Amino acid sequence: MTSTTENGWFSEDAATFGDRLAGAREAAGLAQQDLADQLGVKVTTVDAWENDLREPRANRLQMLSGLLGISLRWLLTGVGTGPEGPEGDTPIAADANAILTEMRRLRIEMAQSSVKLGQLEKRLRQILKDQ
Repeated sequence: MTSTTENGWFSEDAATFGDRLAGAREAAGLAQQDLADQLGVKVTTVDAWENDLREPRANRLQMLSGLLGISLRWLLTGVGTGPEGPEGDTPIAADANAILTEMRRLRIEMAQSSVKLGQLEKRLRQILKDQ
């Protein structure tokens, strides 16, 4: 394990909670289904956590920390003890990680925009119905 303050791997400014969870799960060699089974939740729940669509309850956070061998503080903030960074992190790997991080952010923004669009459509339909 390593401290994120040493090398910035999954640091607060570079990763979301979901990014850190997915990275720690992968570093532990677990598939989403494996982690879901160990936590007693559905695989769709783990997927939603990793995509920052939902957040686990406090008791699940504690279990995640223990199962993945990471500090709860790191999982929540990116500061503290997290998984080892990739060996020989080359500039190409760093660029690829930056692109993946940006893609995750865009996916989250798109999901949030979709929800907002649905809410606006519902409001507009209500206004038209009332006239």
